[in-house]
Amino acid sequence: MFKSHAGPIESDENIVYLRPETAQAIFAQFKNVLETSRQKVPFGIAQVGKAFRNEVTPRNFTFRSREFEQMELEFFIKPDEVIEAISGNVASAADVFGRADLPVSPDAPQRVPTTPQPNWGWEAWHKYWVEERVRFYEGIGLSRETLGFHHQTPAELAHYARACTDILFKFPFSKKDADGNVAGDELEGIAARSDFDLSQHARFSGKPMGVFDDELRQAWAKLPKEKQDDLWKRYHDNRKNYLLKSGVEAEPAQKQATDDANGLAKGQYIPHVIEPSAGVDRLILALIANAYTEVTKTDDKGKSETTVVMKFHPRVAPVKAGVMPLLKNKPELVKKALAVRDLLRPWMNVFYDEAGSIGRRYARQDEAGTPFCVTIDFDTLGEKPELLDTVTIRYRDDGRQERLRISELLDFLLSKIR
Repeated sequence: MFKSHAGPIESDENIVYLRPETAQAIFAQFKNVLETSRQKVPFGIAQVGKAFRNEVTPRNFTFRSREFEQMELEFFIKPDEVIEAISGNVASAADVFGRADLPVSPDAPQRVPTTPQPNWGWEAWHKYWVEERVRFYEGIGLSRETLGFHHQTPAELAHYARACTDILFKFPFSKKDADGNVAGDELEGIAARSDFDLSQHARFSGKPMGVFDDELRQAWAKLPKEKQDDLWKRYHDNRKNYLLKSGVEAEPAQKQATDDANGLAKGQYIPHVIEPSAGVDRLILALIANAYTEVTKTDDKGKSETTVVMKFHPRVAPVKAGVMPLLKNKPELVKKALAVRDLLRPWMNVFYDEAGSIGRRYARQDEAGTPFCVTIDFDTLGEKPELLDTVTIRYRDDGRQERLRISELLDFLLSKIR
């Protein structure tokens, strides 16, 4: 925990401890969630909130700050030995995805099953969550080409981790390597943390963190003796290795590992964890950097003007639609525009604007990142009878315009922002 002091005076009476990550509450409450929600492994628990670091010299904006917003998912999976006892085999990342390297690259997309399978081991689950997180970023506007990946080496990994892949974003200020390539700065890490976290809580709290799986108990009883012995030994050795690395003396470590391995026959085991952990502040910065675009236009007289367009994906744009009457001094246009605004407002954030020329209003919405502008003009009122009750939809990114019936407007916009 991050140790600090509450108030202006540093004394033993006002020492406080701030959490260094949001995940600890998930592990501490794991059994409560398991029992009250009646979930079965595999399942996940997600949380978002404040976390703290004891940065001696805060710098580099949001990348080295003492307080930040963090979102984490702890996805609990069965150990490989349990998977093998139940399913007969353990699928590796290469089996499932066609390649063993992690993760996919822009020029080498991979097939990713949409439905996880019962025989997935930790490798397959780790790869799955790397790809799911990349899909998440793509879904809010960060293309695969803007992302980079770093696979932590054995020297970089925490002692309990089996693998960790960092997803990077190529910020404008990201450094280049010797070959001139931009690697990027970290957005999040996806770690395969084995059973370290639940084991640590169990060891220091004295409360068991294992789960009971009747499917394992029944499958174990049907295994040949030699298979039971093989799985027992592998589970025992993994548990003993964890305990020894955690500072437990050899004799008690041996006894605890033996007890844990004996639990397999009873359908008991400690779940392993795949943990995607992302910084919210970094993500917001990445979305802003990715959206920022300068557009230079030259008129017929040769005069150039540069404007800013924030090309946010519609899902993350602060304002989803701008609603505008063509002229503000025409009550019938204003009345219809207000009706359109009120039609959309319960479903999304809209901005009503009637001040200035329509071109300037478009430009203001472009600068704010609004993906769609809805203009109510005289055709909306039936100047051309075939266009009665239609509006003009103007697209932010290319300026393209099209007519759409008001009755279809809500469904159209909802399909774009969801």
